[in-house]
Amino acid sequence: MGTPEFAVPSLKILNDNKYAIVSVVTAPDKPSGRGLHNTISPIKNFALKNHLPILQPDNLKNPSFIQNLKSLNAELFVVVAFRILPPDVFRIPSLGTFNLHASLLPKYRGAAPINWAIICGEKETGVTTFFLQETVDTGGIILQARLPIGPDETAGELHDRLSEIGAEIVLHTLRLIESGKASSQTQNDSLSSKAPKIFKENCRIDWRKSALEIHNFIRGLSPHPGAFVIHTGTLLKIYRSKILLESYYGETGDILKADNTLIVKTGNGVLEIIEIQQEGKKKMSVQEFLRGYRFSKGDNLS
Repeated sequence: MGTPEFAVPSLKILNDNKYAIVSVVTAPDKPSGRGLHNTISPIKNFALKNHLPILQPDNLKNPSFIQNLKSLNAELFVVVAFRILPPDVFRIPSLGTFNLHASLLPKYRGAAPINWAIICGEKETGVTTFFLQETVDTGGIILQARLPIGPDETAGELHDRLSEIGAEIVLHTLRLIESGKASSQTQNDSLSSKAPKIFKENCRIDWRKSALEIHNFIRGLSPHPGAFVIHTGTLLKIYRSKILLESYYGETGDILKADNTLIVKTGNGVLEIIEIQQEGKKKMSVQEFLRGYRFSKGDNLS
């Protein structure tokens, strides 16, 4: 059970290892683009190419969907980046249901653990497999794997590394369950933290924060949904930045340089913008961007 690109390596590794996948459950096709043509999920795309049966329920509580699941006689459900399953679903298989989560639980429970780990300045994260129970992301931990986070690594880059190591952990978890050797450890709720879904309105840069906090915010939202500023009514998304050690005078949010580089004063320190995108145009380096877009020294982005 999964939908986005993050889940594909896990499905692939199970398929490559000849496990009998009786069905792939993914989100319904969605209309997108100017022509509103139906777009299929990355998981459905993989399933179609590998001739795997597919279910695409609109409602996970629909009795006919639940009956379909029961009729598959699956011994185990594997969940990677899917919706919240009702108990009537995750209790179906005889060996239970486990989920792959992109954090070291109990830290960063929620929909956006990769983004929040970077935004909060973590130097390490990882993946966790756990048995599902009714409260989201709280079930007994089966396995974990740790990964360092690079100081300039973006959420997109970390996402790709976590999806690959996550697939290995999914396979290892399945083999433990298959052999009857899987055990689970209760999560310590006192160590938990939240990673809620991120909405566009929460992605505007607050230049009153420090250069380090803003740098982490930018890379934690890169490439999606993207940290942004508004300059003379134009929305600009910023995808990469660099903390500068030099001292500059200016007010918070002031553009200090806008020649071949773009440097902005923060609440504590200065930040160089490396990669930027004007709304409706392509992402580009600041050097390329500044050839066609004019800032004035002293403009303020707050």
